[in-house]
Amino acid sequence: MVPTLAPVADADFEDMLALRIAALRESLERLGRFDPAVARARLRAQFHPERMNHLLLVGRRAGYFTVEEQGEELRLHHLYVHPDAQGQGLGAWVVAHLQAQGRPITLAALRDSRANLFYVRHGFQVVDEQPFDIEYRWVPPQPALDAHTLTP
Repeated sequence: MVPTLAPVADADFEDMLALRIAALRESLERLGRFDPAVARARLRAQFHPERMNHLLLVGRRAGYFTVEEQGEELRLHHLYVHPDAQGQGLGAWVVAHLQAQGRPITLAALRDSRANLFYVRHGFQVVDEQPFDIEYRWVPPQPALDAHTLTP
């Protein structure tokens, strides 16, 4: 199923917080780091509607993602899919949508989260490991050199 994108408004904060908590709760509890107050503060500090998109399935919000341009690169700050909508290809669709732009992409994933396997499957390479997060980078494939266009 192909999602549609919708813009985010300031008034969407509470619904997006609930979705983020639902998506992250299991992983954070496993790490002993689940705290709704911290989740609220972190999203508030990173809430930039102009960089965010809702993922809609049949008109219903199923997730969201945040992308920031950093020079020639894209930084994927958030990619959350509600547990009820996981496993339907939404995350893969977002990654393919971003990779199609042909720019390097960086992101961080929570250590011990299933997201790590997801990003590795989609071509991201580990570039740094921190106590709670793993940093990834994806670089678009370089076009093959055509022997006929090379000059001696």
